[in-house]
Amino acid sequence: MITMKSIISAGSLLLSLIVVSLAPAAVPQSEGKRGITPEDYYSFEFVTDPRISPDGKLVAFVETTIEQKQNRRHSSIWLTAADGSGRTWRFTTSPQSSNSPRWSPDGKSLAFLSSRPGVGASAAEPSRNQIYVLSMDGGEARKVTALKNGASNFEWSPDGSRFVCLSRTGPSDSRAENKDRSDVRHYAHISYKFNDTGWFDDRRSHIWVVDAKSGAARQITSGEDWNDTDPRWSPDGTKIAFVSDRTGKAFDDGRNTDVWVIPAEGGPLTKISDHDEGDGSPRWSPDGKTIAFIGRIREENHPKIWLAPSMGGAASTLAANDLDLIPSQLDWTEDGRSLYFDSGVKGETHIFRVDLSTKSIRQVTTGPRGVRGPDICDKAGKIAYTANDFKHMDDVYVADLDGRNERKLTSFNYSLWAQVGLQDVERMTYKSTDGWDIDGFFVKPLGWQPGRKYPMIVSVHGGPAGQYGVDWFHEFQVYAAKGWAVFFSNPRGSTGYGERFERGIIGEWGGKDYADVMSGVDAILEKYDWIDRDRLGLTGGSYGGYMTNWIVGHTNMFKAAVTLRSVSSFISDEGTRDGAYGHTRDFGGQDLFEKSDAYWDRSPLKYAKNVKTPILILHSENDYRVPLEQGEQWFRALKHFGATAEFVIFPRENHNLTRTGEPKHLVESLNWQVYWFDRYLNGNASATAPDAR
Repeated sequence: MITMKSIISAGSLLLSLIVVSLAPAAVPQSEGKRGITPEDYYSFEFVTDPRISPDGKLVAFVETTIEQKQNRRHSSIWLTAADGSGRTWRFTTSPQSSNSPRWSPDGKSLAFLSSRPGVGASAAEPSRNQIYVLSMDGGEARKVTALKNGASNFEWSPDGSRFVCLSRTGPSDSRAENKDRSDVRHYAHISYKFNDTGWFDDRRSHIWVVDAKSGAARQITSGEDWNDTDPRWSPDGTKIAFVSDRTGKAFDDGRNTDVWVIPAEGGPLTKISDHDEGDGSPRWSPDGKTIAFIGRIREENHPKIWLAPSMGGAASTLAANDLDLIPSQLDWTEDGRSLYFDSGVKGETHIFRVDLSTKSIRQVTTGPRGVRGPDICDKAGKIAYTANDFKHMDDVYVADLDGRNERKLTSFNYSLWAQVGLQDVERMTYKSTDGWDIDGFFVKPLGWQPGRKYPMIVSVHGGPAGQYGVDWFHEFQVYAAKGWAVFFSNPRGSTGYGERFERGIIGEWGGKDYADVMSGVDAILEKYDWIDRDRLGLTGGSYGGYMTNWIVGHTNMFKAAVTLRSVSSFISDEGTRDGAYGHTRDFGGQDLFEKSDAYWDRSPLKYAKNVKTPILILHSENDYRVPLEQGEQWFRALKHFGATAEFVIFPRENHNLTRTGEPKHLVESLNWQVYWFDRYLNGNASATAPDAR
């Protein structure tokens, strides 16, 4: 057995955060409740996007459920009373989903996006999201837009007479339908695919202004070499701020998005931001004189909150001193004295407030939980948001602007919570090999009994720019329900601990991060003698999958591993992924052609001959973030060197399988994982693979 004393340093990578999961075939009981299963996913109710009404009396939000027979998700708009009286009701009913609720400025109607056909619509019309408006007095929803390629990212004008939205347009829209047209893809830019959307076509995202009554729409931005995003009305309704990379390099691995302002009727652009890296999230001050935005000066820096005059022509200034968090969901208070944002911090996610007069930051929400999506109603002095914790999925909350007098407004999923036994998470801090403090999280098996030995699953999060913590994780409750302890941590490279911590593994991928993970395993094994050292499992997705591959190539202490959407070779990943050469900053600012030896040294494929751990490889066929060939190379190399390995490919899925994949595939991926761990940790030779059931 190889322990921390024989760690071999090497590398890792930056990939989007992916959660990995597994589930039990048979589960222990605890206090008369059963353990949670993968199939319970079909019963989950997901709550997102809370929006408080202008008078502060109601909160609109989106509730999403799973339609198991149709193998799809369905979303609808709900309303709940902000006074905490418990009145909660469905506002939209349609076979088609509804999402993105947005209150009219007078609060008398609610706009939303839906692909429903609308009154008088032809059955032949394509099913794309359009803007609908529904009066608070009831009746049928009125379809406002009829844009050829649908609408997204919309916002009411301050006087309620118009909408601004995004829609895609391009040369092919003006061509007559021709069945004989070539279906060959032709590209002149280095970026021609993206994980979520697939292969690029010639359409680009641009800004439209729409009359709220007649639906008459006017396109006010254009261009074939960039996308325009995040449009925001000025307080007087005469201008619109938005985000775009107009450097000519947007599709050649460009990162230099800027904040721009355009007259609402169209016309010349004014550049607001002034950095050579990405700037975005423009938000107008209530008096219209200032635009706040989020941006970074250099690629390796964390983004900051900046302020710039809305007329342009002046340098931006920092809104807050000593901000060492990654802000998102930026919003002004109506008096213009403060800004709110949310951010991950040390395994939690909370809402923060910036006092602009002192440039100081104060945390508004507290507690071991994940708080997200703040929406402010200054007139009522309220803020709405969602929150979850390790034993509960998201519900809607409202509080005073200072975080006091918090009220929980909804109670979704509670019929399920009454049936299942859920485990608490224990937070711990331990020392890595070089003395750095690392946060770890530990979960006991459901129905734990003293005197018994239990297996343990070690999970590594994706990113590495992400974090594990006290959020709801279905997969970890499933692990515990199976009778397995669970350990997960935030090694260096994780967010929520400041820029120095996140950038602490540059040039040392698979070194310090590996040491941080394995030091945590050693600490847990020392603390809990009831964990069976001979039955340790390892798993992770995306970057966590990379670390899983790396770890089994450098130690034999794990008896089973499951790797999801994982990189095995930087050499081939760099030229085939959607981000083209996306790991340059991970290798000290040098690309594959400048530092090819290091890229190979940090590739798990180089160490495939060392792997003795039985490993299951799960990969998605349409993964453009970490292409399928990465899983193929890893599988074939392991088999070449005689390792025990199996390969499972999910058709139609992309890198986000365990978040937004087909419900059936998502549940099946959990069952594949439990099959592998049951077989190799529990010694269940009769464990049946999901495709054989």
